[in-house]
Amino acid sequence: MTGTTKRAKSSRAKALRTAALLGCAALALTACGSTKDDAAGAGGGGGDGTGKVGVILPLLTSPFWQSYNDYVPKMATSEGVDALKTVNSNSDPSQQITDINNQLNQGVGGLVVAPLDSAAIAAGLDQAERKGVPVVAVDVAPEKGKVAMVVRANNVAYGEKACAYLGKHVTSGKVVQIMGDLASVNGRERSKAFRDCVRSTYPKLKVLEIPAKWESDTAASKLDTLLNADPDIKGIYLQAGGVYLAPTLQTLKSKGMLKAAGTAGHIAIVSNDGIPQEFDAIRKGQIDATVSQPADAYAKYGMYYIKAAMRGKTFAPGPTDHGSTIVKLPGGTLEDQLPAPLVTKDNVDDPKLWGNTVK
Repeated sequence: MTGTTKRAKSSRAKALRTAALLGCAALALTACGSTKDDAAGAGGGGGDGTGKVGVILPLLTSPFWQSYNDYVPKMATSEGVDALKTVNSNSDPSQQITDINNQLNQGVGGLVVAPLDSAAIAAGLDQAERKGVPVVAVDVAPEKGKVAMVVRANNVAYGEKACAYLGKHVTSGKVVQIMGDLASVNGRERSKAFRDCVRSTYPKLKVLEIPAKWESDTAASKLDTLLNADPDIKGIYLQAGGVYLAPTLQTLKSKGMLKAAGTAGHIAIVSNDGIPQEFDAIRKGQIDATVSQPADAYAKYGMYYIKAAMRGKTFAPGPTDHGSTIVKLPGGTLEDQLPAPLVTKDNVDDPKLWGNTVK
């Protein structure tokens, strides 16, 4: 190799390094601007929040998700989001990944997804990231994968509120928690929070557990079996009223154990969801309380954050202007923890509760 050739190659190498540094600087400037509303968007959004948005539901067999589904087009309109017709993954995590891929192939500029499985959803999130399409997760936080925001209530608080209510109204004895799917962070957090709270605060209570995977038939069958062995239970915690309320009441009624609140033999019941059916059950004295999971706000802020993400806007931990708090999860993902109030006979008729506004 001649000296001239060496010098020429050295000059070209220096030029390439300089270009690379300039490119990195340009990228850094773009990244720094990503917190501004006019930052460049991704996935066909054009940087102005426009573009089609796909909305993927976990299931439609629960009144809670039926209500959320009804809210989606209304909230999309109010937030100025062009949302496609919702897609139902029908309780199948594999189908949900297929649904995400189908939406991406349609050229959506953003996705709002309610994950079925906190771990499995990562495959779909990776597909979206490769195509530069931002994703907002609703109700369930993914364990891995990139999302612009998780829109959710504090599920640890759900379990703690149920524990506190039952602990104050059941002095001792057996209480049952009918759990959600433990493949979901929601099921895990509610279960552990309830269990830990009882152990630390109400040691005279004994917790019995029914893993039911958000399935009404499973809940009914396992509750029937449990009551045959332990007919002396004093309280029940339903982690999802949308799927567990009806089978629980039917099972108790079939065994002559459904007693109205305030009468001898009443089993104290606390639920989660805040659906109209739970409110009616509270009014009738069939159950005692529920935590109102905000289906309306899930839809509203799912649309709000996906539009922001398509514009390149980012957020930081701290209080919001809508009565919630954004927190940073262990993996670095941001979660907007929306309010989820406890509903009892004292406030069940509050017109501000979404369960009192649906027809």
